[in-house]
This record gives sequence, structure tokens and C-alpha cells, in this order.
Amino acid sequence: MVVKFKDGVQDSYPIWENLILIGSETDEEAIKIATERAKQDEGDCDGSFTWNKRPATWCFAGIRKLMSSEDFDERPTNGTEVSYIEMVVDKEEDFKKLVNGEPVLVQYIN
Repeated sequence: MVVKFKDGVQDSYPIWENLILIGSETDEEAIKIATERAKQDEGDCDGSFTWNKRPATWCFAGIRKLMSSEDFDERPTNGTEVSYIEMVVDKEEDFKKLVNGEPVLVQYIN
């Protein structure tokens, strides 16, 4: 999901990557279901949504990654990995900043 501002210049693009479990028989069906589900979160909360005090709306940006569950025959339970994000930083200092929640440039892998 990406935040789109309703006024002024869009000089940044706040993004949320939501990890949602989807049950399906095929990858194509999973993408269709995931897209439909994600689009339910679009909107501006009846005009009350703001980002940094600016009127805004959430917009569906696409499905970035599709992964299969490691427990094909069982429902996910406590401890089941549902997703991961692989990324690379250039320096150990950047890694430490990332772990501490500080801004840093990362390269996402797939």
C-alpha cells in the first residue's frame, strides 16, 4: 500500500508492505485473492486519513511477493514463518542503523 497525498507536491511515498495469508490451489488464484483483499484497505477513512498532517489516501500498489507456506497440510501456528524480506546494505554501520530503526538505504532482493 502506498500513501498518495490529496494536496500539494508528492515529495515522498510512504509504503506499507502487509503480509497476508491466502489459501488457494494455484499461484494465479492466490494473486487474484490477495489483490482483492488488499484493495479492501484502499481509501481515506471517510476523509479523515492524514499522513504527516496532510490529507491522504491509501492506494493499492501491487503484490510484491508470493510465497508458499512451509506447512502445506497444516494451518500456520505459533512459530510458522509466513514471509521474509531479503535485503542488502553496503556497510556494517548501515546494518546497525537498520537494526536500530534508523533510516538507511537498503537494496531489496526479489
